[in-house]
Amino acid sequence: MKIDMIISGDYIITESLRNLTVIVVDVLRATSVIITALNNGAKSVVPVTSVEDALATRNNLGNVILGGERKAKKIDGFDLSNSPLEYTSEVVHDKNVVFTTSNGTKAVTKSSTADRVFIGGLLNAKAVSMKAVETERDIVIVNAGTNGVFSMDDFITGGAIINDILSIKEYELTDIAKTALIIFKSHQDIKSYIKEASHYKILMELGLGEDIDYCLNKDLFNIVPEFKNGIIRLS
Repeated sequence: MKIDMIISGDYIITESLRNLTVIVVDVLRATSVIITALNNGAKSVVPVTSVEDALATRNNLGNVILGGERKAKKIDGFDLSNSPLEYTSEVVHDKNVVFTTSNGTKAVTKSSTADRVFIGGLLNAKAVSMKAVETERDIVIVNAGTNGVFSMDDFITGGAIINDILSIKEYELTDIAKTALIIFKSHQDIKSYIKEASHYKILMELGLGEDIDYCLNKDLFNIVPEFKNGIIRLS
């Protein structure tokens, strides 16, 4: 079996994902938010691609919290931003989180043609690796990227997940997957690599260093969110 990687949500060819297992990664910060919200008792996370879709979805669901960002900032009229630190158990327990971000939610929804779609990050790297191996299918790690292009932070996170997968079972790696693994193994202090990323610098300029430090905690949670029929719940 094989592991491949897609470097940005804009590069997804939906038909090519059929019969595959996908792990979507947007480590800074969308998939980290999703993992955190579900760990803290959210009933579901509903990813949508536009503010208009978020507002319409809110009207069709009960017990809703609106969360998300545009240009890394909270959307006017929304309850929460894209900071995982806001998604505490007191705020999200038993709520449906309708969620839209610049990159992550697009990558999730565009991956819907895959056989299984898991939500991954450093927070649950080992857990999502084990779940992907259990599917016994070829695996594609979909990096959300930043504004449609390659993002260093998602790339090294994908490498960390690949490293965990290979500790469980042997897979053939495509060149890009192998490169991500090499990058991870060469930068065990992940932050020393990520701090060179343009996305990192944008978040730091906005005073979001605490978010970054949180998102870089490896294996903080032993849960795996799964996207199915338009909704993300714990697998």
